[in-house]
Amino acid sequence: MFYKIIRFFLFLLPAEKAHHFTFALLKVIFRSNFLKTIFCKIYHYENPALARQVAGLYFSNPVGLAAGFDKNAVAIDELATFGFGFIEIGTLTPKPQSGNPQPRLFRLRKDKAIINRMGFNNDGILQAIENLKKRKSDIIVGGNIGKNKDTPNEKALEDYLFCFEQLFDFVDYFVVNVSSPNTPNLRALQEKEPLKQILLTLQTENQKKERAKPIFLKIAPDLTPSQLDDIVEIVLEAQIAGVIATNTTIARENLKSRSSLCSEAGGLSGKPLRERATQVIAYLAQKAQKRFAIIGVGGIFSPHDAFEKLQAGADLVQIYTGLIYEGPSLIKRIKKFLVKKLTN
Repeated sequence: MFYKIIRFFLFLLPAEKAHHFTFALLKVIFRSNFLKTIFCKIYHYENPALARQVAGLYFSNPVGLAAGFDKNAVAIDELATFGFGFIEIGTLTPKPQSGNPQPRLFRLRKDKAIINRMGFNNDGILQAIENLKKRKSDIIVGGNIGKNKDTPNEKALEDYLFCFEQLFDFVDYFVVNVSSPNTPNLRALQEKEPLKQILLTLQTENQKKERAKPIFLKIAPDLTPSQLDDIVEIVLEAQIAGVIATNTTIARENLKSRSSLCSEAGGLSGKPLRERATQVIAYLAQKAQKRFAIIGVGGIFSPHDAFEKLQAGADLVQIYTGLIYEGPSLIKRIKKFLVKKLTN
């Protein structure tokens, strides 16, 4: 009920302004140790049955925050209070960039969905590192990396390598994002040869480190079975940790919101993505046969939605749009539901 009231007022604001206001509000609230303690008591729930060992990392629970929410790592300590098992920052690029022109974020309330065409807006990798240096929480943090808009695809590898090297000491795992629909021609990097070059090169550099870190590939939900087969082949050849399935979709089938809103360019997230994301997870899991890890994301609005992803073959799950519509209590509800399923 409390979040429904807050959501009512937030939804009176344009979506992007509401996002920035939420971050400002979190910063104000968490200046008070008393309020921080209250938040912890309301949202904190852990159980040994939730713990997972995935890609060599220990997760206290399998529910994470997807990339895009805290792009610049400015609120990791505050967000960790809500009970996430891990937080993914980014997408980060070598140079700061403002992203696409506003408006670029749209709520489809009837569909419980969001369309975004943000365009990798972020403060740049170096500023994110400065923010990461200030964090106090020991929560697992992933770094989602991409290329700048003005970097041609033939030089994209340089951007990914720069981000990887700069960020290496400050995150626990990496995510290679070649699947956003909002940077021109980015999805062309999902094709077999360019993708293989990026992943093999990053993993070669990774193996040179004293202690290599897991690298995941984030893929689109719009790939064909043959493209997914290529993904499996490349992931296994590069020997990276696994796949995050899935990013936002460019599909617009069976939406209830008004047509002018549904026709906005960008990636669609939320409830309409749930079924397709689960299908992709199941397909990858069947092909992978536990040879790499899968992080499931897309349309998780309830504990059952999260359990569905895990049953389909995901090792961990992430939420984003569900958090906006359902509020932070969703994390606790998912974890309690999973404990019941795991201990019965």
